[in-house]
Amino acid sequence: MTYRMRPPRDIVSGRGCIGEIGNIVSSFLPKSIAFLVDGSVHRSGGSDNLLEMLRAQGAAVHIVPDVPVEPEVGQIRELFTSMSGLGVDLIVAMGGGSVLDSAKMTSVLLRNPGYLANLLDAGLIKERGVPLIAIPTSAGTGSEATPNSIVVVPEQQLKVGVVHPFFIPDCVILDPEATVSLPANITATTGLDAFCHAIECFISKKRNPFSDLYALEAIRLISRSLLRAFQDGSDLEAREDLLLAAFYGGMCIASSSTVAVHALSYPLGGRYRIPHGLSNAILLPWVMDFNRGAVAERFARVAAAMGIPAGADDEETSKKTVEGIFTLARSLGIPSDLRELGVRKEDLDEIVAAAMKVTRLLDNNPRPVSPEDARGIYLKLLP
Repeated sequence: MTYRMRPPRDIVSGRGCIGEIGNIVSSFLPKSIAFLVDGSVHRSGGSDNLLEMLRAQGAAVHIVPDVPVEPEVGQIRELFTSMSGLGVDLIVAMGGGSVLDSAKMTSVLLRNPGYLANLLDAGLIKERGVPLIAIPTSAGTGSEATPNSIVVVPEQQLKVGVVHPFFIPDCVILDPEATVSLPANITATTGLDAFCHAIECFISKKRNPFSDLYALEAIRLISRSLLRAFQDGSDLEAREDLLLAAFYGGMCIASSSTVAVHALSYPLGGRYRIPHGLSNAILLPWVMDFNRGAVAERFARVAAAMGIPAGADDEETSKKTVEGIFTLARSLGIPSDLRELGVRKEDLDEIVAAAMKVTRLLDNNPRPVSPEDARGIYLKLLP
């Protein structure tokens, strides 16, 4: 099997490394910078220092606050329209996955206006986009490392992942100090989202030595630090572990593929607007329980990365691994009943039908997933 790794060109990591932004920006020689920033980060003053450093470069800086959460196709088009006449030659994006995904799509649109005709058709992308610097303020999606952008298609009540190598940012800045204000509940769901990326890519049919390397390290970092950051958001060591783990999870996606957790998650986000990290976190233990028997040896290696003692054989160890994932989810307060989030049993036929259309991911699951299997997993969460 041939496999490939396409990392961002420039990766800057460490506490306080946002302070390097001046040198990084100047290397692009920009005349017009679009600064896309998460609304809560902007309103809280969390982007003030960065904005000051950007303005010090002498280029025009256009602030784009309140980037939509879980952006829809139409909102991406509106974002492009608002920026298309500004002569933007550099985008700096600071925020969570929604901000980064929006910036990635807009970057490409500015150089590929024909792509506007159908944002779900990556085949319309012909040229590399406007240079993009990605600064994540949450540790979950790994969008800063992936060729993927997630967009909501309201008429299908579905989230869709669009994949193209030109979505990969030019530069990534991983500063744990930018994540310390993340609320505990978001820390939990984004951390488990990163865990999903790592473990799904590790058991995926598309797994390879590159993705295995990043996946096991991401699992190790999350297992040792997620509860710590959840309990104490100011723990910079834990925050740094999680930020690296999220980036590593993104690198896994860039080389391998997520599987049934994400496939079953997309209809929940598209239909009920359940945040991506939360829907993944809820589904994670049950989908891993479903997959466990198909790749017991893989789950035994996950156990070692999680610090779970081995059992008598791979089968027993795989059971302990899934139990450990259930325990972690409970410790983080992850709901176990989808009804709490507005999901209705009477919608199940449509939810299952939508999930089964996500063949890009289901085809990579280590165990075949039938409509009856998908229904059974959802029903575990609809008691």
